[in-house]
Amino acid sequence: MKKKWLYLLTLTFAASLVSCELDNIDAPSARLEGNVVYEGENLNVRSNSAQLELWQDGYALNEFIPVFIAQDGSYSASLFNGEYKLVRKGGDPWLPQLNDTIIVQVNGNTLLDVPVTPYFTIKNEAYSISGNTISATFDVNQIVDSSVLQEVVIVLGESVLVDENIQDAIARYSADTINIDSSTSLSIEIPENMRDLEYLFIRTALKSNSSNEYIYTNSYRLEL
Repeated sequence: MKKKWLYLLTLTFAASLVSCELDNIDAPSARLEGNVVYEGENLNVRSNSAQLELWQDGYALNEFIPVFIAQDGSYSASLFNGEYKLVRKGGDPWLPQLNDTIIVQVNGNTLLDVPVTPYFTIKNEAYSISGNTISATFDVNQIVDSSVLQEVVIVLGESVLVDENIQDAIARYSADTINIDSSTSLSIEIPENMRDLEYLFIRTALKSNSSNEYIYTNSYRLEL
């Protein structure tokens, strides 16, 4: 009986030591941040959908650290100082570069813009309101020749965080309504439940057959 109690006490003491060691581990004090860019300009996405992967050699688990990208194309990650490998994964609205890793030395606050090649870009957007109709004008440019444009959407929301999934109104247009490498004008009706608002937010986005994710414009506030 005494041996049993001694064994239990030993286990309890060992567990408490492990707990103390875990409690004494410092939180990450360094930060890696920057933007996902093409030709020096941020690429806008659906918030926390597209992501980068960070890997660090020398650890038993050897698992990647997911780094989610905000809707304005920025990212940030709290890390320990050290050398990391950054991977531009597949599934996002730009070419995957799984074998072309970026080596980054994190020391304190480290800034790194990550260059990518989108399948298409959407830019030079402008919006105007006439009655209950919002007109959107924008340019679509094809970057990857093998990619095929599938659709363009215009989304409205009451919050600055608005996208194809988080929205109060959406208009969808097929690829045959879009002028590639030139200007396109489309429109969306303001729904009745939004017409008494003082303002709303709007974004335009496109999707290719190469990814399930959209490339977006900025989120714009429109006064009603």
